[in-house]
Amino acid sequence: MEYNCYPLGENAVLIELGKEINIETHQKIKGIAKFLNDNPPEWMIEYIPAFTTLTIYYEPYYIYSTFGTENIYEYVCKEIKKLLLKIPIGDENEPRNIEIPVCYGGDFGPDLEVVAEYNQLTPEEVIQIHSSGEYIVYMLGFAPGFPFIGGMSEKIATPRRKTPRLKIPERSVGIAGMQTGIYPIETPGGWQLIGRTPIRLFTPENNPPTLLMAGDKIKFTPISYEEYVKMENELL
Repeated sequence: MEYNCYPLGENAVLIELGKEINIETHQKIKGIAKFLNDNPPEWMIEYIPAFTTLTIYYEPYYIYSTFGTENIYEYVCKEIKKLLLKIPIGDENEPRNIEIPVCYGGDFGPDLEVVAEYNQLTPEEVIQIHSSGEYIVYMLGFAPGFPFIGGMSEKIATPRRKTPRLKIPERSVGIAGMQTGIYPIETPGGWQLIGRTPIRLFTPENNPPTLLMAGDKIKFTPISYEEYVKMENELL
């Protein structure tokens, strides 16, 4: 497995597994994450997967006091090399398939017309293209449980808004460039909003608190406003 290690602050190592966002790199990151879940090093605090990297945070004092090494970063890099040699190729969990119902347009999707006009399509065509894609959650970030989802058709790719909104309602579905995503909480943001889902993505009272995780396969399903209201009343 080809990779590069870089220091990140005083207690973290960034493992870079590629330069481009693609399925092959994503599978490598998933394999490392699974291995770390099943075999966490005693010196590791946590790990954070991203598009092409995985960051491992470690406890410097524990390493120094237990192993008597002063070059802690070098020690961690050597241990990472040993760990990566143990990871079987293709040793990943089967992806979960999760359906996300979306009520497109109207007050829930004020930018649907913008996306349609930018791509010289009708709003109905944007909905059809968006809901027929095969999507993968590459990483969570920006806000608790916010999924960065790859696999969207370039036919509906649209730049972020020039002026971000101060408040994006939670569960809003948006587009930014070649990506689509869902706002799990109310937050400022600049993505083009095309709809909203009645499903909560971030529930801090639960364990785990996030509905989605890296590696999940997503299917967006169009629903009517009446269906949205019914589902929201049942779920919230």
